[in-house]
Amino acid sequence: MSSDEVLQAFPVPVLVVGCDQRVTGQNDGATNIFGVDLVGRHVATAIRQPSLLEAIETVLTGDAHADARLVISKHGRDMLYDVHLAELVSDHSVLLTFLDVSPHEEAGQMRSDFVANVSHELRTPLTALSGFIETLRGPARDDPDARARFLDIMEEEASRMNRLVTELLSLSRVEDLERVRPTDLVELDQVISLVINALSPSARDRDVDFRFFFETDQPTIVVGESDQLTQVFTNLIENAIKYGRKGGTVRITMNALPQVSAFKGPGLEVAVQDDGDGIDPKHLGRLTERFYRVDNHRSRELGGTGLGLAIVKHIVNRHRGRLRIESAPGAGSCFTVSLPMPETA
Repeated sequence: MSSDEVLQAFPVPVLVVGCDQRVTGQNDGATNIFGVDLVGRHVATAIRQPSLLEAIETVLTGDAHADARLVISKHGRDMLYDVHLAELVSDHSVLLTFLDVSPHEEAGQMRSDFVANVSHELRTPLTALSGFIETLRGPARDDPDARARFLDIMEEEASRMNRLVTELLSLSRVEDLERVRPTDLVELDQVISLVINALSPSARDRDVDFRFFFETDQPTIVVGESDQLTQVFTNLIENAIKYGRKGGTVRITMNALPQVSAFKGPGLEVAVQDDGDGIDPKHLGRLTERFYRVDNHRSRELGGTGLGLAIVKHIVNRHRGRLRIESAPGAGSCFTVSLPMPETA
């Protein structure tokens, strides 16, 4: 068996560096990392990271093992590799194996960001509540008007914390179930009709009209979970009421398509469109991130937690569907959910 066959048999990317610090071997995994064949080149011309070059020098000058980290930018993102170096005594060379730890690092960063965001979201109302309690015990103790006003604000802040905790629990459940495909048959038109009825009081408060268009005479059946699909369209329609124009219209259109490119088969497409201020296109790619808000102040005033669209995204993914967001300043926003029909689900 040749040395090249041995290198190709490794399940991870591998480089071999000789005593003259030139690359003497690599497998296809290493080629994918560096994008070129490095054999014959001096390692310093291919790897320009001092810590890794120092680790190679350390092993070549006597140490049996060493560890380092390699960071490579590919397609606009940093790829992180843990590199283990071992001495090959027979020919005085160094074997480098590369383990991709990018997903673990990203997961760790996401956890840190998540904790920081939750802490920030809870700290604001808790600080407000503490301040109001202190005031009610002191200067406002005998002021009934101030007491009533503060109690109203405290109730709003407590409700916002309750919504945040509820949506955090909901997001956790949705993420746990994301890889478990639903199996029930759901009539989507009934789901949306129930959501519209439930949100009618909120629409009346803002003088918003609903316009529901069925542009299909086919059965509106998808394979899904009724409660989760109700959550999807509750979030989308409630957002359209909140962020649309007061006294305006929320249009909900359902259409059956013979072919949806996203899942290469027939599907139902539901579009929820408002006539609000719209969203700058630079924000559209991040709207489904947890806690991402276009307008923090306005979102908080309207009771938003920054989690609604993240929940929508995960539920739609679980149903093998697609979420498309279209908006422009002054032109309102349109959120379109495409779901596969039973034949393809």
